[in-house]
Amino acid sequence: MARVSLCCALVAGAYGALHDQISYAISPEYFTKLKVHQFAYADFGWPPRAFASVVGFLGTWWVGLLAGWFLSRVGLIELPPERRRRCLFRAFGLVLSGAAVGGLAGATVGVATTWDGDLRGWQHWRTEIGIEDLRGFAIVAQLHAGGYLGALAGAICAFIDVRRHRARAEGKGSAPGHEPPGTATPAPYRPPHRQHL
Repeated sequence: MARVSLCCALVAGAYGALHDQISYAISPEYFTKLKVHQFAYADFGWPPRAFASVVGFLGTWWVGLLAGWFLSRVGLIELPPERRRRCLFRAFGLVLSGAAVGGLAGATVGVATTWDGDLRGWQHWRTEIGIEDLRGFAIVAQLHAGGYLGALAGAICAFIDVRRHRARAEGKGSAPGHEPPGTATPAPYRPPHRQHL
């Protein structure tokens, strides 16, 4: 269970680090004026782009850790090794695809809702932390929100997939002819035939 959780945490963290390079390209201020305060403990004075990757890793590794733990609890570690690996890779694909599609959808919503330059709903960010490029900031904020929702949807699909494979494995194990070694059903007792003289 610990190995699965650690693997999921590393994959999620790596995805977050790469994801936030895209976010930084759209709105550097999202990191230099907002995340710098939320993740001040991780600001080692590195270049802003490197800091963005650190933020991305720290913001996602724990999601992967929890997802790995839940996948293990719903039956992943009970599957045979080969099937377990296939299910784990499929779970990675579902969660990461969900996060990517959700992020793209969020960014699209951000672009569409700010296309006409109406940023009244975002003006408080300019007042509070001095955001200058409000449109880029709004797009990245919605990109991140969509990414988290997409990852959640992908994780739910992954949990369902693992449960389905676990049920299938249990069904095969209990079917006639699939008993584990040493658990074969004993033959019924037949009394010895008495020969009449």
